[in-house]
Amino acid sequence: MAPRTAPVATEVEESHSIPGLQFNEPLSWRAGKPIPVADLLRRLQALSKEMRGMEQEQYEPDSFTKVAKELVNPNLLSHKDKGVKALTASCLVDILKLCAPDAPFTGQQLRDIFNLIISHILPALADPSHAYNKQHLYVLDSLAVVKSIILVADIPSADTLVKNVFKICFDVLSAPSKTSDGEVLQKTVEMNMTAMLVCLVDETQALPPEVVDIIVAQFLRTDPKAISGSGGKNKKNGIINEKQSTLELRQLPPAYNMAKYICNACPEKMARYFSQYFNEIVIDASKTSSHRVPSKNKKRHSDGLDDSDDDHTGGPSEEGISDLRKVHGLLRELWRACPGVLQNVIPQLEAELSAENIQLRLLATETFGDIISGIGAAGPPPPPNMDPAAYPSNALADPLENTASLNLVTKPSSPQPFPIAHPQAYSNYLGRRLDKSALVRAAWTTGVGRILTTSAGGAGLSQQEEDRLIADLGRMLGDSDDKVRIAAVRVVGRFSFRDIIHKLCRSGGVDESGSILATLAERVKDLKHPVRVEAMPVLARMWGVAVGEISAGNEQVCALLKGIPSKILNTHYTNDIEVMVLLDQIFFEQLLPLNYPPIRAKNTKMTNGNSQGVKESQGELTDPDKIRTERILLLTRDLDERAKKVFYINQSRQPTLAPYVTAFLERCEEYNGGVMDQNEPQIRDHLTKLIKTFAGRFANPQQASADLWKFVKLHDRRSYQLIRFCMKPDSDYRTVIKAIKELTKRIVEISPSTTASNSLVETLTPLLYQISLIVYNKSHVPAIMEYSRTDDKSVAATAHELLRQISSQTPEVLKAHVQELCKTLQNETPTGQKANDAGAVDNLKACASFASKYPEEIPQDPKFREAMTSFALYGSPAEAAKYAVSVIWAASQKKEMLVRDLVEQCLKGFQYGGEGFLSRLATLSQLMLLAPNEIDQDSTDAILDIAIKQILLHVRAPSTKSTDAYEWSATVDTEALAKSWALKILINRIRSHDDADSLPTVAAPVYHLLSNLIEQQGDLAPALNTPPAHKSRLRLLAARLYLKLCTQKSHEALLTPSAFNALAVVAQDSIQDVRAGFLQRLKKYLHHQKLTQRFYTIPFLFAFEPSDEVRSDVTTWIKSRAAVFSNIKSQQLGSSSKVSTVMESVIARLVSLLSHHPDYASEAEELIDLSRYFIFYLQNVATEDNISLIYHIAQRVKACRDAVSSTPAPDAPPTEADNRLYHLSDLAQITIRKYEDIHHWTIQTLPGKVRLPSSLFSEIKSHSEAQRIAEHNYLPEDVEAGVEQLLKAAVRASRPGPGKKRKSEGDSEGREAKKMRGLPVRKAAGTGTAKDKKPPAKKSAVTTRTPKPKKTWEPKELDSVERRRSGRAKQVEKSYVERDSEEDDEEMYMVDAAAAAEELGTDSEVDDAQAGESNAEMDETVVTNQGHDEAEGVEKLPDPEEEEEEEEEPTPTITPKTKPKSTSKSKRKSTISPQAKNKARLKAKSRAKGTKVSTRGKTQQMTSNGDDDDDDELSDPPDSE
Repeated sequence: MAPRTAPVATEVEESHSIPGLQFNEPLSWRAGKPIPVADLLRRLQALSKEMRGMEQEQYEPDSFTKVAKELVNPNLLSHKDKGVKALTASCLVDILKLCAPDAPFTGQQLRDIFNLIISHILPALADPSHAYNKQHLYVLDSLAVVKSIILVADIPSADTLVKNVFKICFDVLSAPSKTSDGEVLQKTVEMNMTAMLVCLVDETQALPPEVVDIIVAQFLRTDPKAISGSGGKNKKNGIINEKQSTLELRQLPPAYNMAKYICNACPEKMARYFSQYFNEIVIDASKTSSHRVPSKNKKRHSDGLDDSDDDHTGGPSEEGISDLRKVHGLLRELWRACPGVLQNVIPQLEAELSAENIQLRLLATETFGDIISGIGAAGPPPPPNMDPAAYPSNALADPLENTASLNLVTKPSSPQPFPIAHPQAYSNYLGRRLDKSALVRAAWTTGVGRILTTSAGGAGLSQQEEDRLIADLGRMLGDSDDKVRIAAVRVVGRFSFRDIIHKLCRSGGVDESGSILATLAERVKDLKHPVRVEAMPVLARMWGVAVGEISAGNEQVCALLKGIPSKILNTHYTNDIEVMVLLDQIFFEQLLPLNYPPIRAKNTKMTNGNSQGVKESQGELTDPDKIRTERILLLTRDLDERAKKVFYINQSRQPTLAPYVTAFLERCEEYNGGVMDQNEPQIRDHLTKLIKTFAGRFANPQQASADLWKFVKLHDRRSYQLIRFCMKPDSDYRTVIKAIKELTKRIVEISPSTTASNSLVETLTPLLYQISLIVYNKSHVPAIMEYSRTDDKSVAATAHELLRQISSQTPEVLKAHVQELCKTLQNETPTGQKANDAGAVDNLKACASFASKYPEEIPQDPKFREAMTSFALYGSPAEAAKYAVSVIWAASQKKEMLVRDLVEQCLKGFQYGGEGFLSRLATLSQLMLLAPNEIDQDSTDAILDIAIKQILLHVRAPSTKSTDAYEWSATVDTEALAKSWALKILINRIRSHDDADSLPTVAAPVYHLLSNLIEQQGDLAPALNTPPAHKSRLRLLAARLYLKLCTQKSHEALLTPSAFNALAVVAQDSIQDVRAGFLQRLKKYLHHQKLTQRFYTIPFLFAFEPSDEVRSDVTTWIKSRAAVFSNIKSQQLGSSSKVSTVMESVIARLVSLLSHHPDYASEAEELIDLSRYFIFYLQNVATEDNISLIYHIAQRVKACRDAVSSTPAPDAPPTEADNRLYHLSDLAQITIRKYEDIHHWTIQTLPGKVRLPSSLFSEIKSHSEAQRIAEHNYLPEDVEAGVEQLLKAAVRASRPGPGKKRKSEGDSEGREAKKMRGLPVRKAAGTGTAKDKKPPAKKSAVTTRTPKPKKTWEPKELDSVERRRSGRAKQVEKSYVERDSEEDDEEMYMVDAAAAAEELGTDSEVDDAQAGESNAEMDETVVTNQGHDEAEGVEKLPDPEEEEEEEEEPTPTITPKTKPKSTSKSKRKSTISPQAKNKARLKAKSRAKGTKVSTRGKTQQMTSNGDDDDDDELSDPPDSE
């Protein structure tokens, strides 16, 4: 042993005479004569062993005085040997036990004793493998059981000792539970240390602040951020991190448990300490605020907030806020562990809820939300498993998920319900819903969501309280600030499938107005794109997870969630390119994930990311293609009409875009990465055009264009091939998906940088979704056909419909399965006694569509022909006969013979009500269209006799109501269907008429018949006794057939202006179904550019439409078309082509139409009412760029005379029709000027003269007469003031109301809550406010009188029936040939020319690559966003409502007899008769036989399926949209 620095005492050789104590060996020694360590250890062991068995009552405390004195000798307490120290401590704790309550030691001696224990014994407990671990455990046990640790409190200035006791104890428990030898720290160490510290806390009058800090720090052990941020050189930090790695096990850290037990054992005392601790943090944060000096160059914390969030009161500094965040995180964990210690802190935290400083309110709101939810410092639990691609999907019957419960630190836990423990604080917290700061409201929303998802930390919520919180969450989804709406959407996204059904859907499903899901569905069309980005995946994921229950037929889930896909697809109508791209992403990643189902092969055990096996209930389906097809059918089945049209139009993009992409890939190969041997300018120019078209489909076309050029320059041929795999009809689903994934991976690998690859992937992915055959894939066809036969899952009708769409859009996909389809039809052959299956109609339609393109693939065996013949004679419904005829005509080799046989069988013994008479009528109708030359004259006469005499003019169920009765019925009886087919027979006969010379004569009776149906409201019977329900159906059918006829230029020329005016009034029919059905067909034909320019006038008659839905629909469509033509005009400017002014020139036709309107009147009140038409026109068409042209055209009308009613002599005075024109011209001008003033635009003077249609207007020959008319104001005095008031009211109605700024709530409890602001309302583009300063406007060329101020006019409220201009048609002329000029002829086809100018790929090579008729969707893709409101938005892509399910009919051929002449107006002589003019014009408009003009100006061989798009007009109610 080394010499000691202190003098060594001589060994005392005297024995002890303690009664009962056998030990009598000395333990101390003199200086220089130490006791050998071995002897000393032996003696201490003997003493310890002897005292350990003694009891306190058996001995006098004084008997231990001498041995106690020796044990506190510094030689023992400071001995270098660990065993000596351990045994000495063991003996000392026995002395303390036996002499209790009075220890035989002085204060200094006690200090030395506890220094030994605290410094050497307690730290050694961290090593269970220590040689003297038993002695260490004994010391700890004695201190805890005997509670001798309380003697520390009696030591003067013992704060250091107390602090060290707590520090070392927590350090021991924070060490690894296992040593390097694998020994585990005993649980008794934790228990005894906890008991020891509890005693110390109880007996200590005031714990040192450092001790409170140590206890507080233990609760932060569950916070990964706090632990990871405490790194330093101290090895202890590493130990803590290692300990933290076990937090996902089923136990909490021992140090955490010890601190928790201490707090719960001494709640009152610890509550006082924690309250003081919290106050000090807040005070310190406030001090840092008062001393900080703001930097001029440093941005304030509130600079990123909006006006409501930016308060100017002094607040904590960033350092202070950081400290406050830590202490608030501590409060969260304290509530989970020991809520009793926060009884004094909660009121202080509650005061922060009303603090003026936003950061304090925000922290307090976040903290209260987590406290009530039982969420601690580790944060919320992980989100529930909501994988839309998982198979099988989640089920309500599944056991509750317990994966989160394994992680105790994130499992929400609230020992007591907060609303009951602190009702006042809870009430004040709920009041933060109305906080003026959006950040606070967002934090409150997050907190409420956590309260609901955790059921208040497991404490539970009453039904009333839960409903209240759900209602508040729904209000937050409609908050005025997008940050709050985003927070609310994210909250909803964290609900589990079970909670969605049982909690969120308690207020109703997605289709129930006012429910929380309905409000969430509104957010997918939010004004702010970030909100849409958050809301759409959340909503789609709900349906994706619920698809299993929907498939199983769970009525509750179906009723609540089946409408989600419709809500998502209807975002197409918001007309935002960003929404279009997002819609594709959500559709193929959430609704129909590409990797669904995660099955690789049949009979392979399926597992998803959660190792979830196949459930027995869904385990029968192991074919991934069938599983995926079922999901597609379920989605399509539950779509509403508008959404279903979006679904189908989105699928139709593939055949439209594929030729463009093919041409793009060919040009990329020719570009060769920029190295070209020839035709470099042409290749580069063509690539530029194609890239410009593709880039127009993105919100950021510049970035998309740059990315596509990067792709071109990469010149990766494998990527080209992968894209081709995606588009090939022969590619199965697996090939397509693998190609998409490989292409994405390959781009990342070959791109020069990560940023470039990410940007390129973001651009190519939406295009890949649009051009890939994902839904219409050949892998899905067998399953679709199987479902169509079995009606499993009630999707047979949907399967038929989808099969029909595939055959129409991508018939190539059906090639491998058409034989099976034909075999199915052959097995369903009807007879006179047996009807065919209801789904046969859709199969026949699909087969007819396929046969029109691939007739050689149709079976030619006699049995199939016999089956088609049976369908033609007995098919039910009658549409089946029509499609069967189309199949026969397209695929049969002996068409003529089959046609003659069919005609003979249809006419033989025909009588109304006979066997299959409706099918025979349908067959005759289709044969009159497809094979008119194969029907002899006698048969034709017999067919016409049946159609007219036996069907149309005969009423079998006379009406007993008045002749004015006019109504709509949802069902259609047999007589109405028969008249429908009879009328189509007449129409198809003239449509297929191929002699241009005799066409006017042949068509005149039919036109006369259609006009009578329209004018007489569908009544053709001489006795005027047609049933009212038939009349509305027949009037609608006549109007739609008129439109169909006008899609052929030769027939359109036969529609006179008067007849057109009568046709236009159908748009104001008294029945909404008639108006909506007429509008639907009109939009379709105009969209596909099959009607001439004058038909764009009709939609503006819906200005008085009483149905908000129909009015919104027509408004959206008009704005869409206006945007398309505006884009065409912008591209034509600067080029040699004629600039399109389609929508602007409509104003002249509208004036003419209104002048002949049956409701026209020249009184001031009626004229003011008529100005609504012009207001409606201006709101949808007028912009600052075209307002001058519109005004100029309206002004030009006044320089003409009416040419519709008659052709007056040049020097004749103005007629009544002329005066009507002048009244309306002045009315249009004053409306335009007032509209210009409101928007602070300026009308410019346009050079040149606008040429008006000569069929409507004739020039005034007398200059003086023209000058007189121009200078005269035809309007009554009160009109101008009335128009101004009406216009202001209309503009105000289209603008958002002024938002009221949220005021501060204040801090007092009694202050009442303020109302929240409403949702942000989209503002119309280009509108100003009444307070804006109006710039000086240029004076008009026509002066108007100022009305007297004493007379005012108030706009009247529109009555749904009275103010609608409906039904009162006037008599029209009986001539069916329009007197037109060559200028009008050119104008009629301006739409086709404008669309052709918009198409890309004008090179002949591109035209060849893009074979097929172009879709107008490519035109509309590059339209800039003109608005975003649902009711008055502008569509970017074709309106899906226009894309009906039926295919196009063949255009009847017209054989030209003469070549068209081009005769200028100046050379035409006035002596030519009108009849000669008409005849020459009809000849000029004839086209080559068997061809029709496509929208791209190319000729295309006509199809032969002969589908009639009016076949369902009487069998189904028209769309009422």
